[in-house]
Amino acid sequence: MTDRLTKIFEKIPECQTFADIGCDHGYIAKAMIKSGKANKVIISDISAKCLLKAEELLAEEIAKGSAVSVVSNGFEKVGVHDVALIAGMGGEEICSIIESAKFLPKTLVLQPMKNCDKVRLCAVKAGYKVVYDQIFYSASKFYDLIVLTVGKDSLTQEEIEFGRTNIKEMPKDFREMISRNLKKLQGYLTNPNLDDTAKQNLSEKVEKLKKYVKI
Repeated sequence: MTDRLTKIFEKIPECQTFADIGCDHGYIAKAMIKSGKANKVIISDISAKCLLKAEELLAEEIAKGSAVSVVSNGFEKVGVHDVALIAGMGGEEICSIIESAKFLPKTLVLQPMKNCDKVRLCAVKAGYKVVYDQIFYSASKFYDLIVLTVGKDSLTQEEIEFGRTNIKEMPKDFREMISRNLKKLQGYLTNPNLDDTAKQNLSEKVEKLKKYVKI
């Protein structure tokens, strides 16, 4: 598995049945069975063609009955499970999958590629509470990893934008991401062609980020 997939895998809790929604090559599902973190896995994708890669990887597990392959639009045909992973999709797509689901598991592990704020709000509205929400750095990119379990929650505006664990613990990768974003914004402020409104907006964003890093 890649470093990104390994970091995601490490945060998936042990369970009876694990579902990988939009499973790509199926590496995490394979690792869940191999490591004993799950007794059964469900691999799914909206495309039968795309699902073939994971079916080949888990051919032995499928033959034994410890893995099931399902062509499904989100959770539609996935069935009952304890933990689900949705990774590598846009935030709006993840929200659509959650909002249209007739059944949702006890635990969701989400790794959106963008619009993470929308994902946080959507998951809480769907009846989940955040137990882990942190940025990690892998292969020259920053990724948000969000773990939720069934329960009531209320997020502050800061948590919606940056993630609860990042705000509470200020991990290294989060501070590095903020630092890089801050430098970009400060660079934009040097543009002599900026009008007053744009300059004011950028200045406000800079001041907002400064609290998270040592200047």
